[in-house]
Amino acid sequence: MELPSAKNRDGDAPNAARSAAGFGTRLIALGQLPPFTPRQQRVFLIALTAGFFDQYDRALLSLALKQIQTALRIAESSLGAMLSLIRLGFALSLLVTPLADVFGRRRLLLYTIVGYTVFTAISAIAPGDRSFVASQVIARAFAGAEATIALVILVEEVDANNRGWAVGMLAAVASCGDALAAVAFMVINEIPYGWRGLYAIALVPLALLIPLRRILPESHRFEAQELAHAAPPAIWDPMRRLFRAHPGRLAMMLMVAFLAAAGGNTAGLFLSKFLQEVHGYSPSKVSLLFLAGGGLGIAGNVFAGRLSDQLGRRSMGALFNLLAPLVTIMAYSTTGFSVVAAVPLAMFAYTAGATILAAYSTELFPTSYRSTAGAALMVAGTIGGATGLLLETVLYHFTHSHWTSVRYLEVIWMLAPAIMMFLPETAGRELEDISPETV
Repeated sequence: MELPSAKNRDGDAPNAARSAAGFGTRLIALGQLPPFTPRQQRVFLIALTAGFFDQYDRALLSLALKQIQTALRIAESSLGAMLSLIRLGFALSLLVTPLADVFGRRRLLLYTIVGYTVFTAISAIAPGDRSFVASQVIARAFAGAEATIALVILVEEVDANNRGWAVGMLAAVASCGDALAAVAFMVINEIPYGWRGLYAIALVPLALLIPLRRILPESHRFEAQELAHAAPPAIWDPMRRLFRAHPGRLAMMLMVAFLAAAGGNTAGLFLSKFLQEVHGYSPSKVSLLFLAGGGLGIAGNVFAGRLSDQLGRRSMGALFNLLAPLVTIMAYSTTGFSVVAAVPLAMFAYTAGATILAAYSTELFPTSYRSTAGAALMVAGTIGGATGLLLETVLYHFTHSHWTSVRYLEVIWMLAPAIMMFLPETAGRELEDISPETV
């Protein structure tokens, strides 16, 4: 075999160095703050707070599920049905979120943060399972609307080349709510009133978040739309236009949201119970593992957002939504110390896929009904999550194992990537080019 000449070797070295340097530059760019204008910086920083305590509440229900079940005397066989009913609370956000397309994003964001915080705190004093479920259902309705509206404001303000990164960072900061829940759960046996005391923490941000939201400007795209129309639209008009304008892409996104939630939501809610009952983890060890997974999840949000800006939403979304169920099956099948690696990897893949779905959910639809579209997709995810939990309850009667039932449900999730490959590409395109307004 002929060896390369000195000339070739000398020529290859600079090329290899340039390739390595270019790859390193792209990696560094994944985490760099884009060149935002002062207005974009303000919108970005305020929107980052929107999902923090929503994520805290969601994570707390999963982490403290065993303790809540014991305190409220919930039967093992009805656990999945209870979680399914709470999950359905997000469907009620469809009654609130579309109002942001009529009255504005800023006003609705203020109202939803108040409603969510109050009803989350009410969960702390619920005397029984019915009152707990009722307060959680209403809190979920406000939380779902809040998260959707904050996402819409951010997407409408950020430049096209940085939307994926911004959505990823929004989800990453929201994931810090998971970390707070994990830290709080470590002292659940020491804190006054146990899990009830953890829910009462939701009252703390109320005095801080409302004044903060008051400096949030209205979305410039919504303002432009208001100026272009002499009269505001009827309350039901955004919903009508949503289902008439882009039925194909709407149907695909609804199905993807349904499938991802059916597998991912069920696995997430049973994870703490699985670790405590199968692996014998104490609450503090569960919290440490969730913190490790949350750290990877935060990285997954930012990484997937920027990567989808560079390589495309469609391919990256399909990839992460295939990896997530595969790694989740591994996490629920592994024994011994290997679960320490499997659980954080599953969280990373899940959050990466969810970030790209969040970007898609707002980019594919016009300004006049963008919030309504986000609400519809949240409802699809809610119904998917509730359906997954109900199916888990049915499967439990045959398998007599929550963990086997969860593994079966992950197979459903694997259909989502195939559907995503038929969606239009949105990375780097202006919103008006992706989804022009229609009458």
